[in-house]
Amino acid sequence: MSALARAARFTPRVTLISQTSGARAVSAAVTVQPQQLLHTTAVRRDIDSAAKYIGAGASAAGVAGSGAGIGSIFGSMLIAYARNPSMKQQLFSFAILGFALSEAMGLFCLLVAFLILFAL
Repeated sequence: MSALARAARFTPRVTLISQTSGARAVSAAVTVQPQQLLHTTAVRRDIDSAAKYIGAGASAAGVAGSGAGIGSIFGSMLIAYARNPSMKQQLFSFAILGFALSEAMGLFCLLVAFLILFAL
């Protein structure tokens, strides 16, 4: 749509003016008056803001994935601890490492969402 708007910049309007002197026509003059340029700034702003919100929402969906990953990590840790209680310390350190990596990815997704909304 914006390519069409840029292509249709100037459309002349033709007006015929005839001057008569008595019974005969003296001359016919053609004047070209430019119409106003085609403005699409409001529409373009609306499309840009809609694209920002859609992009920010899509990138913020990674935060939900991070929450699901954290739940899966600690759920698996509890199952593994129930099977082998002697490995409690090692399982907990692996779970904390998985929690940190999953939380970092969720924060990166949230950071990208805020960058899309406020920096572009």
